[in-house]
Amino acid sequence: MQDRILLTIVTETVLEDRLTEDCHRLGAQGYTVTDARGGGAHGKRRGSFEFNGNIRVEVLCDAEVAAKLARHLAETYERHYQMVAWQVPVQAL
Repeated sequence: MQDRILLTIVTETVLEDRLTEDCHRLGAQGYTVTDARGGGAHGKRRGSFEFNGNIRVEVLCDAEVAAKLARHLAETYERHYQMVAWQVPVQAL
């Protein structure tokens, strides 16, 4: 087993291509993208069209890559797009 970080990002669908490019450029070896729907402080979001949908991006990586990605998200996207991100330590099998 390997200690890793699972970085999860929920954001607008329009960012998918940019985020996946960022993941590779900043050292992630892979990612998983799924459609996301839900509700919270900003109200209920339904993701049926590209311009108003949400995605969930999950990246399993080491702590250094997770830190780079989190810093990049905060500096590049969080002021201009709806986004929430979190990380948890995991053991990859």
